[in-house]
Amino acid sequence: MLNLAVDRGNSRIKAGLFKDGHLVREFTCPTLSVLAEELAGVQVQHAIVSSVSAEPTELQQVVPVAGQVVYFNNQTPVPVTNNYGTPHTLGVDRMAAAVGAYQLFENQNCLVIDAGTAITYDVLDENGVFQGGNISLGLDMRYKALHAFTGKLPQLSGNVLPSRPGKSTTDAITGGVLYGAVAEVEGFIRHYERQYKPLTVILCGGDARFFESTVKARIFVIPELVLIGLNRILEYNV
Repeated sequence: MLNLAVDRGNSRIKAGLFKDGHLVREFTCPTLSVLAEELAGVQVQHAIVSSVSAEPTELQQVVPVAGQVVYFNNQTPVPVTNNYGTPHTLGVDRMAAAVGAYQLFENQNCLVIDAGTAITYDVLDENGVFQGGNISLGLDMRYKALHAFTGKLPQLSGNVLPSRPGKSTTDAITGGVLYGAVAEVEGFIRHYERQYKPLTVILCGGDARFFESTVKARIFVIPELVLIGLNRILEYNV
């Protein structure tokens, strides 16, 4: 039987099936009902659910689980030390990603950059202590903010870098969003490299591939990092 890890984010549901600690199958679904269809016929031993947008207990209504279901929150025991000043406000996805980094890069200083709806920057030090981090706007949020809070700028999207300087409003906006985000990521990496040496930089999230191709730094791109962390937390609790 397999363990199931479910990460219910702001815009989609990601799930992974694990056997003996290894990810064997991954899903990205718009709803839990679609996930249930994908899992039809799969025997799930234990499951863990992380949700930043909805009630996590909905999973048991659509996916049968033979053993325990862990609803991951700030009270759930984790295999790292949490040094966050307000642990009750810490997003569960941020902690799960940090645990994933600990699982893969134990005894290393890690900067985890999760480039999704928001871009989060979190530090796990070489002693397995989560030290906190920063939260910034994701690419889509930057585009939407420029449109929503100005009178005439259009709503745009995309991750193709234009030439600089921009010769049109479209290129000016696209370049401002994309080059600005790249500069921000590179700036955070430089900042934390000065504080934590040596530093392992790990990138995950929906926009990870864009930053992988544009950021000038040595980065490990691990899209499934949150799921790996969730499965480790599940193993720690069952």
